[in-house]
Amino acid sequence: MLSTGVSRRLDRLGRVVLPIELRRTLHWVHGTPVGFFTDADHLVLRKHATDCLFCEEGDVEESTWRYHGAYVCPRCREALRTLAQADPLSPMEPVEG
Repeated sequence: MLSTGVSRRLDRLGRVVLPIELRRTLHWVHGTPVGFFTDADHLVLRKHATDCLFCEEGDVEESTWRYHGAYVCPRCREALRTLAQADPLSPMEPVEG
């Protein structure tokens, strides 16, 4: 994990303002959905993506798979499966998460 050298205090309501430099670097604008994750004593903020990694369409649906933290819709999954049939050494299995 890379240190930014920036620290902020929580306000009375438990809010923290993310510095503009970080928001610009991460391309986070007003309204960007952010997910909160914990790891031991660390809080991790991650842009919450609910669209398909490849076609960027739609919200997560029941038949959508998660792969390494990203979502793949059924249409793109089928396209990837077709591509993988040309190379049987590339596994196309769902990842739990």
